[in-house]
Formats: sequence, structure tokens, C-alpha cells
Amino acid sequence: MKLGQAVKMAAKSIFSNVGRSALTMLGIIIGLAAVIILVSYAQGQNAALRAYYDSMGTNTVQVYAYSWNSSVDVSQALYNYCQGLDDLVEGVTPNGQVYNDTTISYGSKTLTSQDWETRTTVYLGNDQYGLCNDFHIARGRDLSFLDVERLNQVCVLGAATAEELFSFADPIDKTITINGLPFRVVGVYESKSAGVNVGTNEENQYLLDEIKRRDRMILLPNTMTRYFNDNQSIEDYVVKVKSSDAIAETVTSLNGFLSGIISSDYGYFSVNSPQTYQNEQNEADAMQQRFLGGIAAISLLVGGIGIMNIMLVTVTERTREIGIRKAIGAERRSIIVQFLIEAAMICGIGGIFGIAVGYIGTLIVGKLSFGTILIPSPGVTVGAAAISVALGIIFGLYPAIKASGLQPVVALRAD
Repeated sequence: MKLGQAVKMAAKSIFSNVGRSALTMLGIIIGLAAVIILVSYAQGQNAALRAYYDSMGTNTVQVYAYSWNSSVDVSQALYNYCQGLDDLVEGVTPNGQVYNDTTISYGSKTLTSQDWETRTTVYLGNDQYGLCNDFHIARGRDLSFLDVERLNQVCVLGAATAEELFSFADPIDKTITINGLPFRVVGVYESKSAGVNVGTNEENQYLLDEIKRRDRMILLPNTMTRYFNDNQSIEDYVVKVKSSDAIAETVTSLNGFLSGIISSDYGYFSVNSPQTYQNEQNEADAMQQRFLGGIAAISLLVGGIGIMNIMLVTVTERTREIGIRKAIGAERRSIIVQFLIEAAMICGIGGIFGIAVGYIGTLIVGKLSFGTILIPSPGVTVGAAAISVALGIIFGLYPAIKASGLQPVVALRAD
């Protein structure tokens, strides 16, 4: 039998029993749709986490160090050491905050630190703060080395802070006050949260709030610490590494350097990379995808059993036809191919509808959970199509072999 004839016969068999074929396909449709929707949802969750980590800056190392020995200037020593690691490090900055209550004013506008949800955080950093924390200048300029050295009372505003204080006016060269001290605005950072859509569920909304909070900030030269925090030294630093491949070596180098200048008897230090936590989170996300995919695969297994069941029924119904074909010389191979093609066609058609339902379901889930258009990845779609056809072949194999093994005499005597 030619392949074309086998396909025609399979199509005739399927469409002659439309209701039964549709019910058989239903398991495949539900299973594939579940796989696509659940895996796409997990990918949407991963995208939300990546957006959060990206907002914090990539290829960075977080350093926490302090010393009770007043003869050790940790900040300057760390800065000088990182300048010598120019093959690994792009920049280093103090990452201090003003922890005391702050009142920020411009004209009739006043921002306070009393409300955690809307507070503006005042950071203390150097000319490399934007580089190390992935902030980009939208207007004006960043802090300069001389601003830090000369204790210039200048500041750079986050996008949300600039909007709250100045609305649509240009803030550059305007003077704001922080706890009564005047600071000239020299620049405004681009928004971290603009264009970021991590979803509308509770967990993702928290991530988005954290990203937005990074826009509610003001950057001052770190030498301004003498006017804030009771002149306490800054203990947090961010080191920007040139590439992810250099993170491990940089962490090792910094640990060695800090252990040489800070004794455990009179200080403490730690060196960590957010990439480590991100990699751990990626592994957890991959496990979540496999878990969700496994749950959805159970539906596919049920659908595959349904395919096997209906093909066994088909073999029983067409026993005489099989007997006639074998009596006139049909080979076992041609009969196996015919029933496998029929099973694959049922799963293939069901797969097409399953993919369509999966796409529609993903769009709905994406809109409800993430507030955006979520589209299944091509890999998931191609994998789903391949799985649907493979199911037909795998679960149709036993009925096909059973059909090909019928004896012509016995088959012709069947009712």
C-alpha cells in the first residue's frame, strides 16, 4: 500500500466517526494545552525575577566591611585595590544610605521618610555609583570625582523623585534641601521601572514595587556622610565586574585582600555576588518548570491511553477488512503503517487544537497574572507538536502490531 492511500484511509476512518474521534482527541488537547500554559506561566515568573535582578545591576559583587581599628580606612583601601584590578573590575562605589529621618524640600513640595511605601531613600556614593548600580543619566550629569573630593553639595535624583519634586519642570541646577542642607541638582537618572511589567499577582507586584522603589532615590557624594548618620563610616560597597566570568576570581581576590586588612578581632567583612543567588533561583525555576510540566504530562498520558483504547476498538471493528487485505497478500508492515498513520493523525489533529487552546490560555493567563501579553516560546510549541505525534506512534504501536498479527482465516470469520 502506498503512503498516500494509507493517509486517505486513515482520514476516512477518523472523519467517519467524528464524535468518537473528537472525544479521543480531547485528552490530547487538554494535555498539550496544560503543558503549554503551565510552562509559559513558569517562564513568565522567571522573566519577572530576571527583571528584578537586572534592575539591581548585572555582574556585581556586594561587599560588606567594617573595622573598629580607626587606622584602617576600609573605603579608601578598597577603592585603591579595585583600581589595581582593572583587568577584572570596572568600578567600585560606597553604597551607603542615610538612615536617619530625612525631610526633602523644594518650594512647596516636601518629601519625608516616614512612610515606607513612598519614602525617598538618600544614598551615599561616588562617581562610579551609576555604573556599579546600573543607573543611567537621563538629564544633566552624574557625580564627578571632584564632587566627592571637594564635598560639593550636589545630588542626582531618581526618576520618581524628580517627578514628585519638579513635575514637568527641568530640575537641573535647581536647589533642594535635605534636612535643611542645600544641594544643587546636577542630574536625573533614567527610570528603572519604565517598561518593566512583571505581573499583577502578589509576588510579582512586590518585585515591581521594589523596582519602583529604586526610582525614589537621591544620590549624594559619599563624603557627605559627615553631615548624616552621625558621621558613621559606610560599610556597604558595590563592585562592578567586567563580565560574569570574572565574578568568581574577583570574589576570591577581594576576600584575600580584605582578610589582610581586617582582622576578625576588630572587624568583619563578607563578599557575595547577586549572580550566585540568581543562579540558585534559576535552578529553582527550572525545577518548577519541570514539576509543572510533569503534572501536565499526566494529562497527556491519560490522552495517550485513550488513543490506545480507541485504536484497539478500531482494530476490532475492522477485523474483516484486515483479514481480506492479508488474504490478498498485504504485508504486516503495511498494516502496521496504516494504523500508526491513523493514530498519529488523531494525535496530530488533537495537537493542533491543543496548541491553539494553549496559546489562547497563555494569553489569558498572561493578562490576568502578569498584565501583559505572554506568548509561549517556539521551543515549547515545537516540543508540544512533536509530543502529540510521538504519542500517536507510541500508543498506536500495540494496536497496530495486534492488527498485523491477525490470521486471515480467523479475521475473515469475524462478525
